[in-house]
Amino acid sequence: MSEWLVLALAMVAVCAVVLVVQVLQQRRIGDDDDPSETPDVIEYMTMMIGVVYAIVLGLAIAGVWEARSAAQDHVRNEAQALHEIHERVRVYPPEVRDRIRTDVDTYVSHVVTTEWHAMRTKGELTDKGTQLLDKVRRDVTDFEPKNDFQAQAYQPLVDQVTAADDARNARADSTGATMPGVVWFGLIVGGLVTIGMIFALQIRRTPRELLLAGLFSSLIAFLLFLIWDLDAPYSRGVAATAEPFLMLFPGVR
Repeated sequence: MSEWLVLALAMVAVCAVVLVVQVLQQRRIGDDDDPSETPDVIEYMTMMIGVVYAIVLGLAIAGVWEARSAAQDHVRNEAQALHEIHERVRVYPPEVRDRIRTDVDTYVSHVVTTEWHAMRTKGELTDKGTQLLDKVRRDVTDFEPKNDFQAQAYQPLVDQVTAADDARNARADSTGATMPGVVWFGLIVGGLVTIGMIFALQIRRTPRELLLAGLFSSLIAFLLFLIWDLDAPYSRGVAATAEPFLMLFPGVR
């Protein structure tokens, strides 16, 4: 089932629950009930709870979006470093140059197919990818320059291998969820409390108030889903992609 279909069903379900509870509550209220008697302190508490929860939601969304952007940067940095290796080895002898380029292409192909699938399903990198990158490192570092031109290119190539390895390690660190469980507990409980305060205000069963209550609860459900969707930078709908690899290495498509 699509994640967005799950979101739509969840929003409809939350909205329906709030409306049903409100309708049932109104049936139990006598004709002599006066909603204008709601204490001012409850209105103030409701406003403050809504403000505090909105701030918490905003910080959570900003945090997971920043983590997602950082994850995409790790992919971009790794792809760029490998692309530099692929291009700079042109000064090496043909047999060395072709071997390094072949190993780089093999590694990139493994990343965008097998390893990317493992990241999405298991939240981890593959041992095969580590071995392929180690092979690229050995190809670069084991070469002995034969002239000054090759010697000048040697150290920058080693630096690019290091950059690719650093970006890969950073990509490994960002494959899992970024939001701690205690934060999720606070977000869910805060959402329930915020929606629950709707009933403390003794809203009537007018179409306008019911519509606003349903839209408010659906909005909270949508924001919680958005945080969940962004929480795993490589695994869900709004996820970091392998596009930098595919753009710099079109042959691996």
